[in-house]
Amino acid sequence: MARDSVGAVILAAGRSERMGGIDKLWVPLPSKNGREEPLIAHTLSPFQRTRQIVRAVLVVAEEAVDRAETLVQEHGFKKVLVARGGAQRQDSVLAGLKGLEGCAWAVIHDGARPLVTTDLIERGVKAAEETGASCSAIPVPDTVKEATAGRIVRTVDRSRLWLAQTPQTFRYDLLLDAHKRASGDVTDDASLVEALGVEVRIYEGSARNIKVTSTDDLTIVRALLKATW
Repeated sequence: MARDSVGAVILAAGRSERMGGIDKLWVPLPSKNGREEPLIAHTLSPFQRTRQIVRAVLVVAEEAVDRAETLVQEHGFKKVLVARGGAQRQDSVLAGLKGLEGCAWAVIHDGARPLVTTDLIERGVKAAEETGASCSAIPVPDTVKEATAGRIVRTVDRSRLWLAQTPQTFRYDLLLDAHKRASGDVTDDASLVEALGVEVRIYEGSARNIKVTSTDDLTIVRALLKATW
């Protein structure tokens, strides 16, 4: 494998606790071929198409392993391997990284962001080459208020505030070290690398790159897909 090879970890081992009993990863969404495909298939497709990506590990809950392996086979995702996730996010990331041994770079992406593009992935890799780490994000578009007990305390200057997204890209060894040092449950890989004193380069993501956490998000994603195709 080339010294600059890039792999990806797709995190899909969550429990969809805010979806009212719906497993969001398997919700059917419109696709180019006129059929509906599971949300997670939409997420995986750009990683399969991105030429820089040599391998992608889809990390799912134990009970979803067989279903995920069937999906990978049926959709011809030749770059994708399936791994079993753990109790915490860090456990799932480490399971994914194990499947990327030999890669120089690791792209981490939320499985619940089905509108990721090859452009977002490629720009993240390029940005990470500068310092060893990058994070896609979008500028905060609204006025931000700090409040306590239902009372506004102050208006926060939003000019330096960004909303972090994935993909996030890191040197493989750097991210592995960051996770081995981590304690407690962490929701963002960039924060672990920041804690090591490494500069994480930020690059502009996309407002379309929505993370599905509610049924309203599904409605928006479905509409965006229909508008695109």
